[in-house]
Amino acid sequence: MVRTLSSDEFEGRAPGSPGGEKTVQYIRAQYERIGLQPGGDDGTFYQTVPMVETTADPSTVLRLNVAGKTRELAFGDDMVIGTRTGQAAVKVDASELVFVGYGVDAPELGWNDYAGLDVAGKTVVILVNDPGFHAKDADLFEGERMTYYGRWTYKYEEAARKGAAAALIIHDTAGASYGWDVVKNSWTGAQFDLRAVDDPEPRLPAQGWITTEVARTLFSGAGQDLDAMYAAANRRGFTAVPLDARVSFDLKSTTAEKSSRNVVGVLPGSDRADEAIVYMAHWDHLGVHEGDGDQIYNGAVDNATGVAGIIEIAEKFATSEPKPRRSLVFLAVTLEESGLLGSKFHVAQPAFPMDKTVAVINLDAMSVAGPARDMVVVGKGSSELEDILATFTGPQQRTHVAETNTAGGFYFRSDHFNFAKAGVPALYAKGGDDLLDGGRAAGEAAGRAYTTDRYHKPADEFDPSWNLDGVVQDLEALYGVGRTLADGDRFPQWVEGNPFRAAREASLAGSK
Repeated sequence: MVRTLSSDEFEGRAPGSPGGEKTVQYIRAQYERIGLQPGGDDGTFYQTVPMVETTADPSTVLRLNVAGKTRELAFGDDMVIGTRTGQAAVKVDASELVFVGYGVDAPELGWNDYAGLDVAGKTVVILVNDPGFHAKDADLFEGERMTYYGRWTYKYEEAARKGAAAALIIHDTAGASYGWDVVKNSWTGAQFDLRAVDDPEPRLPAQGWITTEVARTLFSGAGQDLDAMYAAANRRGFTAVPLDARVSFDLKSTTAEKSSRNVVGVLPGSDRADEAIVYMAHWDHLGVHEGDGDQIYNGAVDNATGVAGIIEIAEKFATSEPKPRRSLVFLAVTLEESGLLGSKFHVAQPAFPMDKTVAVINLDAMSVAGPARDMVVVGKGSSELEDILATFTGPQQRTHVAETNTAGGFYFRSDHFNFAKAGVPALYAKGGDDLLDGGRAAGEAAGRAYTTDRYHKPADEFDPSWNLDGVVQDLEALYGVGRTLADGDRFPQWVEGNPFRAAREASLAGSK
């Protein structure tokens, strides 16, 4: 299945494209073959997700006037910029630039980078990640472990709530956990959003990224030092810094209202059929980009592996006896690469209500490096699902470890996060780095090679030399978690102090 889904025939599985349509038809056919029942709209396997496709004109330039001197920034090389408004033209003229540190307003943490600041009509310049990361201070936020306040999605939403005209995030490889090439590849070409009517989150007129080099020149020209600003932004009581600079741009985009589809299959439970465990994976990837050489972003690891995984687990459930007491939902979502939009839409219009959704198990970019002595639990220490998982990884002689790059904020970068925000305990786990063949050194080297050479690049292609024994172990363990929940009556909970626990308690209390 991975070979098929990541073949050139599927054209990189972009939502709204012929390759995307071919993808959802393939997944539907697999669900039908297994014997799942439709869980989508009007008795079908499909849940239609209305969307707006916006493609920024790559000839767009961003003009910085710094202390009276003008510099033009090139789209792709120096900056990327776009709009989520669906408007074909967005013009910003001589908007004042204000450095707002990390762009965080977190009352519960006593932190507000916008304190006493009016940014209406201004363009805010923001650091990626959150204060604890760059300060290496365990007492700030969660130290080097990214919180939701470190995600670029939050930063744009908060800037919109504050009334800014635009927001520019300063890229740095360590803070973002990926290089500028990933930003460029992800933000050029067609971009997708939910319609404003389907998405209550606030939207900026324009948002984008600038390179570290551009930021350093900008701050220097405005009489500031970027390194000193990093240091200042990591201290409590930081005050936003107006820059002696203005930005102008005339952003033209082609827009079209389209739709994509989630694919929803259900295996009904035998006697608690109104309660469900969800297995999910995103099917979309980056499609085809214009340029030299290989132009198809096949997305073999990300995330043909996850889609194949939930289909394999679905077949295991469908062919096993006795039949599970609770229902199983197998959810292949669209628009993950555009900001987890397909899962956001599904949580708002779910196959099963959130108070009847027992748990969600997410498969995204599974490890194909071979069997390991450990299993990475992204966001380790979040919920009781990890205790259930241990009953299956233990016999496999595997330990649980947190993700190596806690600064990457991976718990907030995949589709289970929308369920978590709604209170549903979520498990995102996959093969670890301590490989049976080569140990941790080999596993970490494989991870670095994937991130550097293949992640969000055309090189993420199927390789027949992959050792999939580790994937099989992962699927067996994740199947075991779902089977335990499906055969019981337990509603697992978040651990005490987890930020999603209150939402779960309120949800379950409301259902009672």
